[in-house]
Amino acid sequence: MKFKQYIIGVICTSLVVLLSGYLVFDTFVFSRAFASVSDDDREAVFSTILKNVEAAADADSNSFQSSETISEESDSFLTENRETKTMYISNGRKSKNPSRGKKDGSSDRSKSRNSSSETAYNQNDSTSVLTAGSEYAAYEDSNIKITLNQYRVLNTSVYVADIQAVSAYSLKTAFAQDTYGRNITAKTSSIAEENNAILAINGDYYGARESGYVIRNGIVYRNTSKTATDILCIYADGTMQIRNTGEVSAEELVEEGVWQAFSFGPALVENGSISVGLTEEVGKAMASNPRTVIGIIDSNHYLLVVSDGRTDESEGLSLYELASFMQSLGATTAYNLDGGGSSTMWYLGEVINKPTTNGSIKERGVSDIVYIG
Repeated sequence: MKFKQYIIGVICTSLVVLLSGYLVFDTFVFSRAFASVSDDDREAVFSTILKNVEAAADADSNSFQSSETISEESDSFLTENRETKTMYISNGRKSKNPSRGKKDGSSDRSKSRNSSSETAYNQNDSTSVLTAGSEYAAYEDSNIKITLNQYRVLNTSVYVADIQAVSAYSLKTAFAQDTYGRNITAKTSSIAEENNAILAINGDYYGARESGYVIRNGIVYRNTSKTATDILCIYADGTMQIRNTGEVSAEELVEEGVWQAFSFGPALVENGSISVGLTEEVGKAMASNPRTVIGIIDSNHYLLVVSDGRTDESEGLSLYELASFMQSLGATTAYNLDGGGSSTMWYLGEVINKPTTNGSIKERGVSDIVYIG
């Protein structure tokens, strides 16, 4: 009798272990496609929401505006909260007016490189720990104008893409392997190249969570949220707004004209004011991290920002420091995307920052990207 009970106990324990192991692997390892992005899906969206985009394009054609410079309030905070140091920016390369081409080998995009010596910003001459920025590269065509600048902020390398677009249609998103699903990943650079992007950053890594709205290119892929959460909504008219899942459904957002929606957070800047506290952080993350941020200055005038971190060369930023920096760039809205090892900026065939994965400088797979194309 005791032997029989022992055998039953062993079997039950083994089943529990196997089931637990399966659930862990199913959640974090096994890939599972939920939906592919078909041309029919895209056409259905284009026939409705893109009417607003086209109208915006007609109204705003060739209305590029210049961005604001550093604000005194943010500069004051950055100066007071860390030791000032001599900072260096490498003005690496510039590319002017490359024309857009095709991905099949007939591309006529071009990049010119103009190496120059490092420029030192000595703190004896300036009390700010935020440099004035150094132009890294530039791109312009009939629909978009991109200026890439590299900054040194609090011993951290930060890359800023200032994007002025004719319409919100130029700000796109893409899934790894062109598929919405769990544990389906690819490097930011790979997804960008597959979509013939000009510029790309990693997205919100929706695949690492089972809730939170996912709206991409006007299509609702996930409409559930376990808790009331702030999400970033980019509208077809080129505007950007922080909304809360407890107040509006994903379907209602699309009806309102939402083109993209991200669920990571938190919101960094709202209505031009910093919206995070000095000690606020994402989960149990360290205070100083690589970061990825998306923001807006004015309609169809976007900011895509990536900061390096976790290395001797680049310390990383806290959320508040990053919010202060975004405010200094003139951002009226800014939202934190997936950071850490995911933080990657890709431009015309090259990763221009230094992503860190397990202590090494290399890209890691992500589930989605935000790109200009």
